[in-house]
Amino acid sequence: MSKLYFKYGAMGSSKTAQALMCQFNYIQKGFDVFLFKPQADNRGEENGLPLVKSRIGLKSECVEFTREDNFIKLSRAYDILKPRSVIIIDEAQFLTTKQVNELKNLSQKVPVLCYGLLTNFKTKLFEGSKRLVEIADSITEIKSVCKCGKKATVNARIIEGKIACGGEEVLIGADESYEGMCYSCFTKRKREEKKQNKS
Repeated sequence: MSKLYFKYGAMGSSKTAQALMCQFNYIQKGFDVFLFKPQADNRGEENGLPLVKSRIGLKSECVEFTREDNFIKLSRAYDILKPRSVIIIDEAQFLTTKQVNELKNLSQKVPVLCYGLLTNFKTKLFEGSKRLVEIADSITEIKSVCKCGKKATVNARIIEGKIACGGEEVLIGADESYEGMCYSCFTKRKREEKKQNKS
């Protein structure tokens, strides 16, 4: 039976790599895989075509979507709703509530696998992730570790070597802009940086 899956993890937890490995596995078994990523994620392009690209070097061509796109219409445009089709979404946190609802409807006919962050750098749920938690049939955490060895749960935004506490929710970046941390290290580093700013 087809389902809506949400697989989430902190920055650096191999979400994109796992999405691409999942794509490869389905393709090996003869499925048609439709890989999507948000247009806002402009980190990958090859020969003018958008790419989903992981830190470990895995990559694949994909279809970009905007916040205005309707996945029901996209499914018709790409002839997705047929036997042995699969939808995979990378950076699913950038989906809108409406788009997640559309993907839920599509998941009644084909498997839909969403990979993304759960929370932003302020430890607040992203819109897309919140709705996925509410209506996904299967929710799985992709675990990663903090530098201290504990489980990373916070996506700390790093600006000029310090944790950022303000700014826009969306700032596309990787290791140069974000660090997955446990909550203890996150709060401890914020306290230390606050003291340094006062001195």
